[in-house]
Amino acid sequence: MKVLVPVKRVIDYNVKVRVKPDQTGVDLANVKMSMNPFDEISVEEAVRLKEAGVATEIVVVSIGPQQAQETIRTALAMGADRGILIKTDATVEPLAVAKLLAKVAEEEKPDLVLVGKQAIDDDSNQTGQMLAALLDWPQGTFAFKVEKDGDALKVTREVDGGLQTVKLALPAVVTVDLRLNEPRYASLPNIMKAKKKPIDEKAPDAYGVDISPRLTVVKVTEPPTRSAGIKVEDVATLVSKLKTAGAV
Repeated sequence: MKVLVPVKRVIDYNVKVRVKPDQTGVDLANVKMSMNPFDEISVEEAVRLKEAGVATEIVVVSIGPQQAQETIRTALAMGADRGILIKTDATVEPLAVAKLLAKVAEEEKPDLVLVGKQAIDDDSNQTGQMLAALLDWPQGTFAFKVEKDGDALKVTREVDGGLQTVKLALPAVVTVDLRLNEPRYASLPNIMKAKKKPIDEKAPDAYGVDISPRLTVVKVTEPPTRSAGIKVEDVATLVSKLKTAGAV
């Protein structure tokens, strides 16, 4: 079974994000970048499937600037076999990402696409669903557990009421949630080996996909500063404040 795993280069989740003075976007100068945490979980799950003898090949694909090669190398160090970089310096919106991934899927013919449920930079939760629709493949979203079940895939997913299990015919698209697994750290020997693994570079034009943005960012602002707390004299005052807090 071949597994395709899209990975995105984003600002590291430990970094405090700064907004540009002109409010046109987020300041990326001298900021640590890393793999989107949900995509790390996707890579880890693909590697575990390979270690279990279910998957035979893992291909990672990233859409972004030349520096996105580092993100691909991280996935290769974790255990992926090869990478594809669709090189562009433009901001690519979820629909364009899904269209590009659909073209890659048509070329690579994977049995499974494991996608992070969302990216932590724009917080979009659309790409996996759009990709499944474009490919006309079954989808399992917010995966809590993924198991091979004969020629199908059994996905336990998180829903408001608890857990729901669905059975998907392959090929399929699965978006992963936080509690699916705990990603491993890449060892130094694997990092060195990853430098020798192949990365195929292409441009969006090679796939015939128009990545022109459909949305215009009006402005980006920082969240309001939290107001300071207050001290109360006794428990009765605290209870009174809590009761009337919603009315203030």
